[in-house]
Amino acid sequence: MKMSRTQLYRTLDQADVGEWEALKVLADQSPWRQTFHIQPEAGLLNDPNGFCFFNGEYHLFYQWFPLGTQHGIKYWYHTSSTDLVHWRNQGIGIAPDTIYDSHGAYSGSAIEKDNLLYLMYTGNTRNKDWKRYPFQCIAVMNTQGHISKLPPVIEHVPDGYSDHFRDPKVWQDGEYYYCVIGAQRINHTGCAVMYRSPDLQTWTFQGELQTFLPSFGYMWECPDYFELNQQGILLFSPQGIEPFADSFQNIYQSGYMIGTPLDLNTCEFDHGDFCELDHGFDFYAPQTTLAPDGRRLLVGWLGMPEIDYPTDHQGWAHCLTLPRELTIEQGELRQRPVQELTQLRGQRYHVNHTVDNQHHLLSSMQGVQYEMLVQISDIQATRIGIELRVGNNEKTVLYYQPELEKLTLDRSLSGQPLALEYGTTRSCSLSLDEGTVTLHLFVDTSSIEIFANDGRKVLTARIFPQPDSTGISLFAEDGSACFDVTQWDLLAKEEQ
Repeated sequence: MKMSRTQLYRTLDQADVGEWEALKVLADQSPWRQTFHIQPEAGLLNDPNGFCFFNGEYHLFYQWFPLGTQHGIKYWYHTSSTDLVHWRNQGIGIAPDTIYDSHGAYSGSAIEKDNLLYLMYTGNTRNKDWKRYPFQCIAVMNTQGHISKLPPVIEHVPDGYSDHFRDPKVWQDGEYYYCVIGAQRINHTGCAVMYRSPDLQTWTFQGELQTFLPSFGYMWECPDYFELNQQGILLFSPQGIEPFADSFQNIYQSGYMIGTPLDLNTCEFDHGDFCELDHGFDFYAPQTTLAPDGRRLLVGWLGMPEIDYPTDHQGWAHCLTLPRELTIEQGELRQRPVQELTQLRGQRYHVNHTVDNQHHLLSSMQGVQYEMLVQISDIQATRIGIELRVGNNEKTVLYYQPELEKLTLDRSLSGQPLALEYGTTRSCSLSLDEGTVTLHLFVDTSSIEIFANDGRKVLTARIFPQPDSTGISLFAEDGSACFDVTQWDLLAKEEQ
């Protein structure tokens, strides 16, 4: 049942007695709860926020509507971890409890200064006619985890832009702090703008990022700028991009552009093409941070806006992706699962098998939550692949076509259907790596994350099969291929 606007914009203290607790009981009974992904206890999770390393541990916040699985008034929920694997729920980080964020504490980021963590976010407000007024706000967390709010630091949208003005991502360069903010021009095209500050509290509008995309969608959400290998990278999530061939098939997209470092004085960014970060079904609003050892890490929302999911009637919705490490190699951005995830590995299984024009169900491997490394070589077939979560009329299929150099994820038979209007397959180009295809898979109760050919391409998706759909099958059509498969049971993360 769809909630009314009044219901969607209630805070927790306005909820009926026992309402949230009942939602949590319902969520606990869901057969599709994840085991090693960050997920809400109940309610709706979306964008990751404030991803950072502070006071000896990682902190990660996420957008949270506690009283249902639709997009209502948003909180920041706080989790923390010492190892990027085992996350501890810390409770509400930012609540929509002032006149500057009365209709939601929207997305933002974090940066350390003077042994304090500054959380910069968009405060969403509405007047009686439901007109939006965004404020860019600051909250400060001390080393004991206490968070207090400061007055808004950017109170007005600059001339030439609409009230779609949100999601500040902050960083430091020399003596100044900078932030990029997602924006919409008054002609309804998307862009990003930049501000500068000497102290995180007094911000000066620097201008719009000068890119080669004057008309690329109607809104750019969740921009993120950083530098890697002496190159500038701009991540953002444009809305309103038309599908083209195998690209841009989701309702909204997330991607990046690589170029020379952003000119912080002129806002000029000389960049290459916009490339999708993830070629799967369910990935949006990613955010990065810098680890203490210099790695650039990324986490995304393992979900999409404005899509109905099977758990919507089970008291909860969505989760976050596993953390990924970003690198630039041979001029391309690669994403790999962080090495810390090997801590989850339990029992190991291995098989080496040549499949010749057949489907071969593995008798020694099955499961619901596992990591798998598949190396396919000596490929003499027209189509090769692997079927996961195989059961009664259910399977999730990942296949490769060597002649087309195309990798495809097919969830048409993955279980409970979703988002059928956007199709049931996702494909991307993938060249053979010295004659081999390598697939690194993380399968959880209701998701799959695929890292192909050492992170050159990534595909992420939610899937909703029955609990007894646990089979794994290899196949080759019109020829043969050699499969080397290693599987690890993954131990569920500690209950929080």
